[in-house]
Amino acid sequence: MGNADLRDLASIRDVTFEEIAGSVVAVDAHNWLYRYLTTTVKWTSGEKYTTADGVEVANLIGVVQGLPKFFEHDLVPVMVFDGDVTDLKADEVADRRQKREGAEERRSAAVERGDAIEAARLDARTQRLTDTIQETTRELLRLLDVPIVEAPAEGEAQCAHMAATGSVDHVGSEDYDALLFGAPTTLRQLTSKGNPELMDLAATLDELGLDRQGLVDVAMLCGTDFNEGVHGVGPKTAVTAVKEHGDLWGVLDARGAEIPNAAEIRELFMHPPATDVDVDTEMNPDVGAARAYVVDEWGVAADEVERGFERIRESQVQTGLDRWS
Repeated sequence: MGNADLRDLASIRDVTFEEIAGSVVAVDAHNWLYRYLTTTVKWTSGEKYTTADGVEVANLIGVVQGLPKFFEHDLVPVMVFDGDVTDLKADEVADRRQKREGAEERRSAAVERGDAIEAARLDARTQRLTDTIQETTRELLRLLDVPIVEAPAEGEAQCAHMAATGSVDHVGSEDYDALLFGAPTTLRQLTSKGNPELMDLAATLDELGLDRQGLVDVAMLCGTDFNEGVHGVGPKTAVTAVKEHGDLWGVLDARGAEIPNAAEIRELFMHPPATDVDVDTEMNPDVGAARAYVVDEWGVAADEVERGFERIRESQVQTGLDRWS
């Protein structure tokens, strides 16, 4: 579902870090990592994160720059990684690949004509989570003793399941689909400047006068990662239509419209593949080993990560948390 669509409907409020201190947060790792990966590539010289044999590990800079804010505010990040891509999302993945390839062609053309600014801008759009990025990210997180969960399918669905079953306190994601997967509360902008936002499922449903299945039906009418929306139906129109006609099928019949695989998509949101997990929230980051891994083993410029590691060290001393063993 388009971010703007769901934001128009969701109950969202700003919260202070004091309000959420002590929380355990299931973070949509791919969402979070990709954000820091692309930001690093956009604003950092490639030589800072490229090995002698040409392997790019900008992700290591991104992780070290992004993690400290969790620690500084007494938050435990549980990084949840995507599992298998569902068949329903295959078209979306293919579309993203096509857009990335198009950006790569435009980037190459910009390099050829000497437009360094345009090339740098497009370089961020060509990034993908390579096997090396996946492996090195996990290893760095392990050295920093950050809990990792491998989802059976959609990472965001696993996050939502963990929050709904009480394994964690909140989901952490910049996307809005956590609502559709049933996350009671989702924290956005956790590692951005300023305070985070809290998206509340119960308050959203109460304000809209819908149950979660009704919200999923609204989302499908507008369009999700798994389906195109119905032409001419925006979020407010969708809410009114679902209330008037009872559910997704009633709306589709009334409009003479069709959503391919609608039953499967609806079921995926309502009962996504997810597993029960126990999370160990006691952390003992080995900052020295993590720094050696990033700087010595992978050749990342020390000045790009030194402050991040120092902030993690300072957090261990200043917060005095029981979980810092």
